[in-house]
Amino acid sequence: MIEQLTANITAKTAAIGVIGLGYVGLPVACMLANSGFQVTGIDIDADRIATINRGETPIGGEEPGIAELIASVVGAGRLHTTTDYAALRTVQVIVICVDTPVDEGTHLPSYRALRSVLAQLGGVLAPGALVIIESTIAPGTMQRVVIPGLEASTGQQAGRDFYLGHCPERVTPGLLLHNLTHMSRTVGGQTPAVAQAMIALYQNYVTGELDPADLLTAEIVKTAENAYRDVQIAFANEVALICEALGANVYDVRKLLNKSPGRNMLLPGAGVGGHCIPKDPWLLIANTRDQVQPQLIPSARQVNNRMPLHMVDLVEGALARHGIVLKGAKVAVLGYAFREDTDDDRDSPTGYMVAELERRGAIAAVQDPYVPEYKRSVVDVTAGAHAVVFMVAHTVYKSLDLAATGQQMSTRVLVDGRNIIDRAAAEHAGFTYAGVGNV
Repeated sequence: MIEQLTANITAKTAAIGVIGLGYVGLPVACMLANSGFQVTGIDIDADRIATINRGETPIGGEEPGIAELIASVVGAGRLHTTTDYAALRTVQVIVICVDTPVDEGTHLPSYRALRSVLAQLGGVLAPGALVIIESTIAPGTMQRVVIPGLEASTGQQAGRDFYLGHCPERVTPGLLLHNLTHMSRTVGGQTPAVAQAMIALYQNYVTGELDPADLLTAEIVKTAENAYRDVQIAFANEVALICEALGANVYDVRKLLNKSPGRNMLLPGAGVGGHCIPKDPWLLIANTRDQVQPQLIPSARQVNNRMPLHMVDLVEGALARHGIVLKGAKVAVLGYAFREDTDDDRDSPTGYMVAELERRGAIAAVQDPYVPEYKRSVVDVTAGAHAVVFMVAHTVYKSLDLAATGQQMSTRVLVDGRNIIDRAAAEHAGFTYAGVGNV
């Protein structure tokens, strides 16, 4: 049966369903539709569904090609979206792209969204269908959650009546289509034949390597990949803190350090946000706590979580040079998205930084050109401010008129969390400058 499904995928006669139309699912649905498949998208957000069905993009920020692609595939009738799971009854391949949040207290994954999807698929899953989980999940989840959940809801047996695969996403906001098409993918199948069926699907739009694997390996690869990056960022942040204490410039240190063969110190900064890196390290270790006592990964999380709070320390220290206390001071905060030139504010470091400012009695005014809640002019937030803080490296901030900005501020204090403002230029404009790793 899996061989026939592979043949249908190759011939592009297999109908595709994509559940979850966010930063992962919507580009996947569009690329499959653009490859010639008939695609049905499912999402719980009726407004999002309506926007997509009009051929418009619900994704803000600078996202090259996505608006045009949505308009094209919807206009051609190859992508239709709905909230109704009944539309999946004749679908042969289903790709699931829903969130896997981590509990703030226990750091254990919550599978509420995934379990809901598995339950709703129970009454509509076609015989012989292939279900692919693109959501990032803790190693062991396919065996512990997905297989028993889908078997319970369908009354069928995985590997006989339907097939399962795990091909974890590797997208990044701002580079959605580029990463989707160019990056290599780990294709985890319940059996080698299932993995080959998945490769037949993904090779329609992925130009990177498609490496077959088993389910568990695929789960580990994705979570370990982001845990690795988190540890690397934590190293850069800790070196930055050391440089601050010693009076050195971390960016000079980094430049020279990276001249050594095999060294690639990442950029330090005001915090790590987004939907992946803050949670995926916890997912990696979630199901091994009885056997392994991890030290490095939790420590890296602690270092990176502390950086937005350290930004407040920098503000407080810079204000003190002018004899101003933080309590009661107005602080203009530029940037709320977790990544430059996008509207993605999931787990935003700015959110933690603002909360700490307010806890210490400061008055925070936030601006972001892409996040709807904070779309206002820079003038509105910097007028009368005692300090301006750069939390996100949005391109528009790099050309900000520092002299004009300083003229309307009560005190010229500038704190740079992303190294986007030249220190000499800031000081020439009369600012007291403080940056991560460069005070």
